[in-house]
Amino acid sequence: MPVPKGSTIDPERTRAAILEAATPVLYERGLDGVGVAELCASIGVSKETLYRHFGTKDGLVEAMLTARSERVTRWLAEAAAEAGDDPRDQLAAVFDALREWYEDPVFRGCAMLNAAAQHHVEAVRAITARHLDRYLDLLTGIAERAGATDPPLLGRQLLMLVEGATAVAAHHGTAGTGEQARQAALTLLSAAARPSASSRRGSGV
Repeated sequence: MPVPKGSTIDPERTRAAILEAATPVLYERGLDGVGVAELCASIGVSKETLYRHFGTKDGLVEAMLTARSERVTRWLAEAAAEAGDDPRDQLAAVFDALREWYEDPVFRGCAMLNAAAQHHVEAVRAITARHLDRYLDLLTGIAERAGATDPPLLGRQLLMLVEGATAVAAHHGTAGTGEQARQAALTLLSAAARPSASSRRGSGV
């Protein structure tokens, strides 16, 4: 990404531009599917520029994964918030957003789990763990608002559905996967919720 003559080089802006350009390449090709020279050529920067801003390719990978995790978890949290106050609607919105993602032509599965499988290094595994923790916080919060008898357990079950559906969509086709996961999630939520006082009275409890 050449800098126009007479302009001021902004390190933060350059770093952000490299991240934006490198993210789709690394996601589509895989962390080990493209070398530094090819990556630099495809995004229009020199090796020296990449190393100056990220130290190594691993530094770029870690920055990319961190930024992507923050963006994806914020996207899902916003989808849930925009659905209103009903936890069932919030959960449905999360899976609706995931279904749209699965149908995107550039979808290649969960970047975090892909990275953890490709890079068995502590830094990447730590980013992946934090990413899943953010998902878990979102899903457990929905479970709590729904009155689940064991919100942490339901949150973890819903997390398994999210990541399981994402893996199936990536490796076994997207047809119906998002909708099937959505229905399973709502069934889990209904089964785990405490009965209301009125329903307990109606059943003689």
